[in-house]
Amino acid sequence: MTVFTSPRPLVWGELDVPLQGLVQDLNGAPLRQPAAFCLIRDPACLWFIAHHRQAARIHPQARPGAFHAGLWQYDVAELFLADPAGQRYFEFNLAPNGAWWSCEFTAPRVRADEADIAMPGVATFADLSPDGSWLAALAIPLDLLKARLDFGPATRVNVTMILESPDQKFLSATALGAGEPDFHQPQRFRSASSVPLSTPS
Repeated sequence: MTVFTSPRPLVWGELDVPLQGLVQDLNGAPLRQPAAFCLIRDPACLWFIAHHRQAARIHPQARPGAFHAGLWQYDVAELFLADPAGQRYFEFNLAPNGAWWSCEFTAPRVRADEADIAMPGVATFADLSPDGSWLAALAIPLDLLKARLDFGPATRVNVTMILESPDQKFLSATALGAGEPDFHQPQRFRSASSVPLSTPS
């Protein structure tokens, strides 16, 4: 999984980043409109950026920038980060309006804490266009990821999305096998490969 690196802090509203496309769901069915994402590490944060060229159905109780559980019941982008030395992993949910949620797991679907606890220092951003397309971003402090997950080059990563609610389409950047959609497969996540972000001269 490509994680771009930027020597300069990223600024929302000034992003010029390469997006990786997702054009079909887990069953191979094409999307009506492609989705895309990007992962970028700047000096302070890991940025998760998601985009879809179609109007989203957002959790009715999700407020822009607010921490809220259950976002996966509607359209959402998800980032999974797994500890290379064990089964621990984090799930981050990002709604098209910038609402977000996170959870730590000690094994597949085994929560470290039953209470919903927001990771401190996380910032989100969102842009909903008049035509319905959306762009959202989640910035996660690197110091917390290093402390909680030993985040680094060996970290295993996956990006998933749930789109076109209520007739949900399930997408994954990493192949997760056949059967019912199951994003909680850290053994299938891919190692993060670092690529310098090209910046305009």
